[in-house]
Amino acid sequence: MSAVVRLPVPLPDGSVELREHALRAPGAWERPTGEVRSRRAFAAAHVVPRAGADNVPGAPADVDWDSTLAFRRHLWSWGLGVAEAMDTAQRGMGLDWAAAQELIRRSAAEARAVGGRIAAGAGTDHMPPGAATLPRVRAAYEEQLAVVEGSGAQVILMASRQLAATARSAEEYHEVYSALLQQASGKVILHWLGPMFDPALTGYWGYEDVDSATASFLQLVRDHAAKVDGVKVSLLDAQHEAGLRRRLPEGVRVYTGDDFNYPELILGDGEHDSDALLGIFAAIAPAASTALQALDRDDVAGYEAALKPTLELARHVFAAPTYHYKAGIAFLAWLNGFQPGHAMVGGLHSARSAVHQAETFRLADEAGLLADPDLAAARMRCYLDVHGFGA
Repeated sequence: MSAVVRLPVPLPDGSVELREHALRAPGAWERPTGEVRSRRAFAAAHVVPRAGADNVPGAPADVDWDSTLAFRRHLWSWGLGVAEAMDTAQRGMGLDWAAAQELIRRSAAEARAVGGRIAAGAGTDHMPPGAATLPRVRAAYEEQLAVVEGSGAQVILMASRQLAATARSAEEYHEVYSALLQQASGKVILHWLGPMFDPALTGYWGYEDVDSATASFLQLVRDHAAKVDGVKVSLLDAQHEAGLRRRLPEGVRVYTGDDFNYPELILGDGEHDSDALLGIFAAIAPAASTALQALDRDDVAGYEAALKPTLELARHVFAAPTYHYKAGIAFLAWLNGFQPGHAMVGGLHSARSAVHQAETFRLADEAGLLADPDLAAARMRCYLDVHGFGA
């Protein structure tokens, strides 16, 4: 007999009604024997706070390293790479640089031990907020670049709030990025994070207008194509990403960061397709892996059957305010037994309401992504009880 949970459902008049939801069996996912081949795919992973630690807003992050690294092993076991210390791991929203350094080093060592692919974010989030000088921003980037390269992880050059507050023109963005690309020891991934993920990044690449910003970004990539493995674009605009793919230099990948439209972008248009570097892949790893393995076999129907049912869940998790999507990623990890408590560093687990997370639970179940329905149901009942929705 399937587990049943009474979930709160919002009504048009603003009230909430409890409705029974019977959980389905988990999906019949296919675990690979190695890394998926048809696309290069990274899951951007979150961090698990240590139970009993004082992970409150403003406090230094206190990480449960065993659970955090076990979650990364879970992602590698599905043939996905790990994108480490990105915004999904609460960079700039609870994960301080001291903890981020340790996370990068520990995860890179774990990747070597299991043969997993890893890339990690280098940014400037250890600087004080606000404007600085271009040399100071560059030096901050260089400090983090050295940590990532020293760990053995591939470098992801993250967008910088401090650079956004300091640079006064596209040329000043290019000055900083060109210096970093010239000194990088290997090919890097450039990350363009849109303002829906971080409002402080409005006007990145020197322009608020997306077309002008795109032209600036493309010029940077063309000038340094030999040092750019790919670009991660997180603008939630499928048409823009498809156009960007056609304009990039040959050999430069697009790693989609579009958690609203990833199935169509990864599949491609018959001429161009996207690789993936997605936060939602951390929550849907079994489905993502099964879909990509189908592409390895040129089985488009199998790809769509595995991945399309996850899209409604992704769009809900990444609903506005989009930067709070991390709360959904961590919530699903807790429901699936990957962390002992429903918590995030900085207390960010409170960023989504119980009604929102009830829908996250329902959609994850509908997509077959609750690996142990009885455990997930038991945890969901406890969660609803403490939020005033006990049966």
